[in-house]
Amino acid sequence: MKRTEAMTVGDIINRLLKEDNIDRQFDEQKIVYLWPDVVGQGINRYTTSRWVKDGVLYLHISSAPLRNELMMNRTTLIKHLNDAVGSEVIRDIVIR
Repeated sequence: MKRTEAMTVGDIINRLLKEDNIDRQFDEQKIVYLWPDVVGQGINRYTTSRWVKDGVLYLHISSAPLRNELMMNRTTLIKHLNDAVGSEVIRDIVIR
């Protein structure tokens, strides 16, 4: 067995996550978790469900006026969500 340079446990975990593309899925779930912090409790109150699939955030909003306002500010919302995670995870938002 060949010895290599010592690695920290955190570095090993990060390397394994990247190799299996699990880090992307982890970031997608982090977006769902951070939604209330990014948009605030007022908007979160009208969010009935949210999930991410293949870089698209799907939202169900129970208020039609709020739904329209979020659609108009979709680009800004995507930027804030990606900034909260620290990488470009979301590329589009579908609001129903």
